[in-house]
Amino acid sequence: MLKYLASLACLFALISTPVHSATFKIATIAPNGTSWMKELKAGAKEIKQRTDGRVKFRFYPGGVMGNDKSVLRKIRIGQLHGGAITGGGLQSIDPNSQVYSLPLAFRSHDEVDYVRQQMDSLIIQGLFDNGYVSFGLGEGGFAYLMSGLPLDDVNNIKKQKVWAPDDDPIGRAAFEAIGVSPIPLPLTDVLTGLQTGLIDTVAASPMGAIALQWHSKVKYLNQTPLVYLYGTMIIQRKAFNKISADDQTIVKEVMAKVFNNLNTINRTDNEKAYAALQKQGIEFVTTGEQAEAQWISSVKDATQGLVDNGVINSDITQLLYKHLDDFRNGSH
Repeated sequence: MLKYLASLACLFALISTPVHSATFKIATIAPNGTSWMKELKAGAKEIKQRTDGRVKFRFYPGGVMGNDKSVLRKIRIGQLHGGAITGGGLQSIDPNSQVYSLPLAFRSHDEVDYVRQQMDSLIIQGLFDNGYVSFGLGEGGFAYLMSGLPLDDVNNIKKQKVWAPDDDPIGRAAFEAIGVSPIPLPLTDVLTGLQTGLIDTVAASPMGAIALQWHSKVKYLNQTPLVYLYGTMIIQRKAFNKISADDQTIVKEVMAKVFNNLNTINRTDNEKAYAALQKQGIEFVTTGEQAEAQWISSVKDATQGLVDNGVINSDITQLLYKHLDDFRNGSH
């Protein structure tokens, strides 16, 4: 009898213990088959195994849910739980997340690596404070100006029909600083814009230009790194908190590993893509040293204007430039 009662008590305990299961619906513009999707899917598979199927991910790649702005809207109305979002797409969540995207800020990957060691945690915390969990930042690489016409002089850039993301006030200000009025388009419309002649100049990483087929519509690449690109996967915090603390720990551990892998993989892939663009006949050009210095100065003035208007926070901007100065002066 006692044995029966003990068994019954165990059964009631199991029934009364809630099972915190979830299937997170995650959308992204990243095409299927890219390193991003391969790594995210591998991470999701490991999470499913380690949580005994309690936590699953369903991905919607290739922009089927729209651009970053559309994905964020669908998260807010509960149609999605999260997205793998580009750094630029995070503007509406936390403007401070744009600090890495300040044009012409970085000169090398060594600078990027040093600054990210100091500041990644600030960006992740900012997203958390605004209602989203991020598991790490994944490198997208340097974006370079690419065009059907030479871009070896700032005056030549002024003659182009330059694309800027429709939700990127920082990029727009960088071009306006040198007298260019960029044409705003969502990322999903850029290839059509190049095909129809609506635009003839884009900024993209080598890997991104090939994956999105933009490289087939350009002939020249300016070798000056224009902006540093990154992405991250975010999940709405209230949705993430519905799974158990133990499962949250597993998701964070696995996805942090995924984004560490992506940093390595994407840098290598960009180096290979950079070489591939040269082999395909795209001509690499440089801006004159004096003209480039003038552009950098103009962009810094434009950045200050964005700070003054509250588009980006003064403190985090100054912190970025402080870390860069420390690295360049050897005082880090």
